[in-house]
Amino acid sequence: MSEVIDDDPHRSEFDKLVNGDWFRYRQAGSELTDRTDATQAACREINDVYPRNPRRANELMHALLGSCGHNLDFRPPVYMDYGERVRVGDNVFINAGLLILGGGLVTIGSDCLIGPDVRLYTPNHALNPRLRREGWERSLPITLEDNVWLGGSVVVCPGVTIGRDSVIGAGSVVTKDIPSGVLAAGNPARIIRPLDDD
Repeated sequence: MSEVIDDDPHRSEFDKLVNGDWFRYRQAGSELTDRTDATQAACREINDVYPRNPRRANELMHALLGSCGHNLDFRPPVYMDYGERVRVGDNVFINAGLLILGGGLVTIGSDCLIGPDVRLYTPNHALNPRLRREGWERSLPITLEDNVWLGGSVVVCPGVTIGRDSVIGAGSVVTKDIPSGVLAAGNPARIIRPLDDD
């Protein structure tokens, strides 16, 4: 991961975040904290409303996300930092305890199954000690292509794409891209075998 810092004072920290460039969260004033505070408040409302009115909670989830397809089925609690940076396809099931951190674009394709306590981590802090002390970080996208199944407690790291129809075994930590149509598991996750319709 390159740690080339472009500290252009004419660009907002959110613009840098969205474009996958290095930015400083703590030094951005209220620009980023206002966004994360609003998303976290929306998540708390969704989690609170769901036991009494799941349909209303689903409406609130649709309003929170950057885009959301038909037939989303989820279980609270959910937690995320930037709702507008999350896109969900059609016919997705999300089990309890989903955590999406950072502002990297998260795309969950259609027909995906997300197990309980899944973690999608998009931020990276600088490895260089001085840059890390200065607060530099970078968010990278995560993509789950259509019909991906993440087992319980899976962790997906920044910049990872998991290919269509693949399955990630429970408890795995996915540090690199996974191709389409395979079963992968472990820490770090590795391909176990291909999957097919038979």
